[in-house]
Amino acid sequence: MSDAALWTALADPHRRAIVALLLERPRAVGEIVEACGLSQPSTSKHLKVLREAGLVRVRQDAQRRVYALDPGPIAALDAWLAPYRKLWNESLDALGRRLDETPDTTEPPAPKD
Repeated sequence: MSDAALWTALADPHRRAIVALLLERPRAVGEIVEACGLSQPSTSKHLKVLREAGLVRVRQDAQRRVYALDPGPIAALDAWLAPYRKLWNESLDALGRRLDETPDTTEPPAPKD
């Protein structure tokens, strides 16, 4: 699994929707098809990309294939994003301080005598 494969897999909005579904719980392919509103072949192609990127695991349950998230690659992405999250938090903190210093102009003006 390469970083490029992870980012490529997550670049597609349908695959991100599938990942979001699997975040709730493991699901059979039929459930994913129904929830995403895609055809079965299209869903299978998206699941293959996610599987090859290492983002999901599949197990056979009788006649069904059940997919689940693999937390390892998600943790790797989280670790990669950590320095950027720190930068965003610092920027948001600075914005919050600036807003705290700005006078509140949402209050109506005091009535004139």
